[in-house]
Amino acid sequence: MNTRWLSLALRVLATVAMVLVAAVGAHWLWVHYNVEPWTRDGRVRANVAQISSDVNALVTEVHVKDNQFVRVGEVLLVLDRPRYELAVRQAEAAIAASQAALEQASRENRRNDALGELVTGEQREQGASRVAQLRAQLNGAVVQRDTARLNLERTIVRASVNGIATNVEVQPGDYAAVGRPLFALLNIDSLRVEGYFEETKLPRIQVGDPAVIRIMGLRQELSGTVESIAAGIEDRERGASSNGLANINPTFSWVRLAQRIPVRIHLDDVPEDVRLIAGRTATVSIQAPRDRRPEGHR
Repeated sequence: MNTRWLSLALRVLATVAMVLVAAVGAHWLWVHYNVEPWTRDGRVRANVAQISSDVNALVTEVHVKDNQFVRVGEVLLVLDRPRYELAVRQAEAAIAASQAALEQASRENRRNDALGELVTGEQREQGASRVAQLRAQLNGAVVQRDTARLNLERTIVRASVNGIATNVEVQPGDYAAVGRPLFALLNIDSLRVEGYFEETKLPRIQVGDPAVIRIMGLRQELSGTVESIAAGIEDRERGASSNGLANINPTFSWVRLAQRIPVRIHLDDVPEDVRLIAGRTATVSIQAPRDRRPEGHR
C-alpha cells in the first residue's frame, strides 16, 4: 500500500515538476522574444556619396579603380581641361578689351570736363554714361573670368569623403554631364549598424546603452553604443485620395504585427581584421540594465 502511494506521489511530483519547467521555459521564451531588446534584423549601413561632374565635358583621365580606397581630396577624374583653359583665356581677353575701352572713355570724359563751357552739357552726360556702362561691362567680364576659372577648377573631380569607390565603370572618352552620377563613393567614416527593433521592445532601449553586434559569417563580436532612435517610419497603410482626405486601407487580418523601428548603433573599436561591408546582416543585442522599467511604468 505504501508502495502504491509512494509511486503515485512520485508521479504527481514528476508531473508538477514538468509543468513548472514548461511554465518557466515558456515564460523565458516569451521574455526573450517579446521583451528583451535584441533583434536578428540588423544591417551594416553607410552613407554613399554620388560622384558626378559639375561641368559638361569629356572624361580624359580616370585615377580610381573599382573597390579602391581613396582619401578626401584625392583626384578621381580629370575632365577636358584644354577646352576650359581656352575659356579662361577668352575671358581674360574680354577683360583686357573692356579695360582699354574704359580707360579711353575715362580720358575723354575728363577732357570734356576740363573744357568746361566749350563742351555742351549733353556731351558731358553722354561721356559719364559711357564710362558707367563700360565699368559695368568690365565687372561683368571679371565675373565671366572668375566663372571660367571655377569651371576649370571643377574639371578635376576629387573625393569628398574617405571611402571606397564602387561601381566604377567610367573610362576616358565618356561624356560627363552635370549632375549625372558616374559612380559611388561609400563613406567608411559613416559605417554603423542599424537594428530594426519591434516597437514593443523600444521602452527598454535608451540612447547611450551598450550593444553587442554579431555579424553573420563572423565569429567575433563587435561592441557598440546606441546613438539614436528613429523619430518616424513610413505609414504604408495611408495614402492620399483624390479629394485630399486620408485614404486608409481596410485591414481584415486578426494578427496585428508590431512595427519595426530603426535604432542606430555606433561601432566602437572595430578590429583591423574585421571587414565591414554595407548591407551585411547582423544580430543586435542591447545591454540594457535589468532593473530598468519600461516607459510609463513606475
